[in-house]
Amino acid sequence: MRFIICIQHTQSVHHTNGMVGSWTDWDITNLGIQQANRIGENLKKKFSQTPFVMYSSDLLRAKHTAEIVGSYLGVSPILVAELRERNLGKCIGKSVAWMREHMEMQEHTVDDRMFSDAESRRDEWNRLLPFYEEKIKHSADNIIIVSHGDLLGVFQSMWLGLTVESMNAGELFGMAGGVSILMENDDGKHVIKSFSDMSFMH
Repeated sequence: MRFIICIQHTQSVHHTNGMVGSWTDWDITNLGIQQANRIGENLKKKFSQTPFVMYSSDLLRAKHTAEIVGSYLGVSPILVAELRERNLGKCIGKSVAWMREHMEMQEHTVDDRMFSDAESRRDEWNRLLPFYEEKIKHSADNIIIVSHGDLLGVFQSMWLGLTVESMNAGELFGMAGGVSILMENDDGKHVIKSFSDMSFMH
């Protein structure tokens, strides 16, 4: 049996100021720092005897969360650009209100892009897939992934063996600071034991 722990970065500045997250390099807030410390403390209690490899998005809000959590587990994050949030194109650096007012297309399928220079969900899936194949599918390591809500939804769909087209019918959507515990049983079956568990922040 092995574990894959997915952590959505904790409260970010963009959660408080009405701005778009995406590839804008926001840090976490003071509350986000407190939340990351609690996550680290609680994971240490639960997995004190389990060695992990940690991968993190290279965007600051995920990187900072990962560094804090990793300090409790004796592991440093390996930064991976493929774990970045979905690229929303020209609305990066803009407000959420601006994004809603200027959106070029409503997204109904995995191939739709809200802006012409943004990533679709399929683009995001294809960006993540080589990392998933190399570091997750063909590895026996216990792994911690620190990333973003949209990206982790794609990651966990891959974990369940779903296709990218399955996200046309439904999707997994976590919350900031949520911790998901994924397991691979001895027979190779993939399980999501808990999804976006907010209790790790308490």
